[in-house]
Amino acid sequence: MAELTVPTLILLGLFGLAGGVGITAVGPGGVLPTIGLFALTGLSPAEVAGTAIVTHVATGALATAAYTRSGHLREPETRRTALILAAAAVVGTPLGVLINTGVSERIFGLVLGIFVALVAALVCYREWRRPAGTRAHTPAPLIACLGFAVAVAAGIVGIGGPMLTVPLLVALGVPVLESLASAQAQSIVIAGAGTIGYLATGSINWPLAALVGIPELAGVLLGWKIARALPARGLKYGLVITLLALAPYLALHGA
Repeated sequence: MAELTVPTLILLGLFGLAGGVGITAVGPGGVLPTIGLFALTGLSPAEVAGTAIVTHVATGALATAAYTRSGHLREPETRRTALILAAAAVVGTPLGVLINTGVSERIFGLVLGIFVALVAALVCYREWRRPAGTRAHTPAPLIACLGFAVAVAAGIVGIGGPMLTVPLLVALGVPVLESLASAQAQSIVIAGAGTIGYLATGSINWPLAALVGIPELAGVLLGWKIARALPARGLKYGLVITLLALAPYLALHGA
């Protein structure tokens, strides 16, 4: 980290904090550490993904504990969804890590920019299409396919599972808090499998992982409180605006 300036280090910490808040408050916050590492450092695509994904081990565990304490992960339907997502992640994440090894910086930036724009669109859709108070029983094969696709994407760019899982589950009619809770459990598996994969190739920058990950943990607790206590519409719209502003920059960053 010696070549990074103090303002850059502070910005990376803030990306981690904001990412943690987004993870538990609205779901799609796990992309922010990846964005910060890609935009502000000279890390390779594998190092960006590996360093970002290792931070989600602790945040996923903490968020899972928080939603277990609040009772959401004790509900049978939520546990079922979480287990299916986690099982799919065991298969999908290593595939994503493998794909990353053949991705150039230009392609990585383009893929990340597309993911960011997609997430912004999903958050908008979720806000526009508010689910009813009751939910239909989502078929297990559909949840498994969703979990596999998200895990592959997470393995490629080092994002947290809730970034895509939460908006997609909500689009299927799953209540927001249940979606958030089950996605946190999936995130532990994605982060664990991804960390093992990137550790094997020496693609994790541990000092930067700590710099981003510690504020991210604080953000997870703050976001959990926001999700339970406050209407998060303003936070959602702020996240959408930020993601849409960053998407073109990320897509062109490696060009």
